[in-house]
Amino acid sequence: MGILGIDLGGTNVRVGLIKDNVLVRVESLPITKTDSASDVVTDIAKLIERFSGDEIKGIGIGVPSVVDVENGIVYDVQNIPSWKEVPLKELLENKFKVPVYVNNDANCFAVGEKYFGKGKNYKNIVGLIIGTGMGAGIVINDKLYAGKNCGAGEFGTIPYKDKTYEYFCSGQFFTAEFNTNGEELFLRAERDDKEAIQIFKTYGANLGEAVKLIMYALDPEIIILGGSVSRSFAWFKESMLASLSTFPYAKSISNLKIEVSEIENVAILGAAALYHNGVVR
Repeated sequence: MGILGIDLGGTNVRVGLIKDNVLVRVESLPITKTDSASDVVTDIAKLIERFSGDEIKGIGIGVPSVVDVENGIVYDVQNIPSWKEVPLKELLENKFKVPVYVNNDANCFAVGEKYFGKGKNYKNIVGLIIGTGMGAGIVINDKLYAGKNCGAGEFGTIPYKDKTYEYFCSGQFFTAEFNTNGEELFLRAERDDKEAIQIFKTYGANLGEAVKLIMYALDPEIIILGGSVSRSFAWFKESMLASLSTFPYAKSISNLKIEVSEIENVAILGAAALYHNGVVR
């Protein structure tokens, strides 16, 4: 039997079939941009039906929005204006008669790392996404912790300096402060561009402060970095660690692991991992 992982992305919806912890097949469709919320639900159902020849025991769905996790209700999806309040769990369970689990994309990243990635051997994990924004998912004692309103892990919104951690610890820092992007800076750093290297050093010092915040709040065993900026880890790792050296509890930092995600199709696998998280106690 298999599990379906569904990624509701920026421009399309992707469904993957996972059997024996291996992603064996992916199907996708462009997201229908209409005023009808039901049209997108119909697209998702069409994709699920493409797997009708496979025996499915559960479905996990990751969405870029706030979720009522217990009831599987999705609110205000960023890239689908018509999705203001959609009871996605109820709609799909009624149609396909299997358990459906819904959560936001940052939480899917964390639980995906727990079941399929570098978090396998750890009980307390933070999955920190550093891309166009900054988001995090939290696993405590082997279980995903989303909070009452699916708002746990929103470290990026916390004030830092004159703005927020997200501003200084995501790609926003590069675009707003230096009128460039992380990919361009990476290429420049690879060419030994001194300005690009210095920008990454400054970025790493800021990210180190965000890691301190996470350590004060949660003290995880491992922080796993994902998102586009994480690909430049080699260029900001040293300054990030230098920032962490001022953390008052030296033993905590020496025990902390900071890794970069290596999972392909992490959005699909993370969504599928919601099933494991939901049924394993």
